[in-house]
Amino acid sequence: MLQVMSYHIPVLYYETLDGLSIKPDGVYVDCTFGGGGHSRGILEQLGPDGRLFAFDQDADAQSNIPDDPRVVFVPQNFRHLQRFLRLHKVTAVDGVLADLGVSSHQFDEGDRGFSIRFSGPLDMRMDRRQTLTAAGIVGEYSEQQLHKLFEQYGEVSNAKTLARHIAQQRNHVQLQTIEQFKSLISPVVKGNPNKYLAQVFQALRMEVNDEMGALKEMLQQIPAVLKTGGRIAIITFHSIEDRLVKNFFRQGSFDEAPDNPFLPDVKEKVLKLITKKPITASEEELKQNNRSRSAKLRVAEKL
Repeated sequence: MLQVMSYHIPVLYYETLDGLSIKPDGVYVDCTFGGGGHSRGILEQLGPDGRLFAFDQDADAQSNIPDDPRVVFVPQNFRHLQRFLRLHKVTAVDGVLADLGVSSHQFDEGDRGFSIRFSGPLDMRMDRRQTLTAAGIVGEYSEQQLHKLFEQYGEVSNAKTLARHIAQQRNHVQLQTIEQFKSLISPVVKGNPNKYLAQVFQALRMEVNDEMGALKEMLQQIPAVLKTGGRIAIITFHSIEDRLVKNFFRQGSFDEAPDNPFLPDVKEKVLKLITKKPITASEEELKQNNRSRSAKLRVAEKL
């Protein structure tokens, strides 16, 4: 397990496996295989007839695939969940897991461009087969588009000022590396520079990888993909992600439920909440893995 732990420490490991309530002969999907930590936990509870489909769009994750005949690796974004399960003649599964965090490996590889700690390319692609990069976004998006993504995905306090500054200055400088970008925006950084840059980088990463679009598409497939009694467990790290998951689990849509007891609840429920409130990391886990501090686990069951 050493290679896996160095690649990525799985957050809320025991809580997630417990939430999935794994059946020894079941079929399960790990939508975000990464270092394979959660997957190995599932495999330990599966019998010889169980199966695990492991999705990951990052080619680096393939080096962590265990030599196990029960595992099928799918090198794709989980937004294509149902399509690739059907290609493998699977119509419904007993459980689905998604850990939406960026892996430690991705943060720690400077040439991936995810971290403010390195001076690598301004890239941030999880799937390096795609063409859009963070450099492309800061170089080509309109001021209005930049403002919206920094505000929504990064919750950057001066998102409008930041967007205007980038739009006004980007034609005068090279913007291909992390250092070049940090230098460009340094005059408008507010508050703690590390926190500010982390928020900006988060917003760019979410846009580069269309993380919200992929999450919505995957969730919409869950009612058809899960067997009755099957469970879905999702770990989020951002308030927007958590809100989407919470709303979908509760009412099968992404809109906030109207807070009006006189309005009839006409939508037929497909999922039952197993976690009334999200599960967060224990004090012990927080000490061992600082990246677990913003993790929230929600679990639901197909009715």
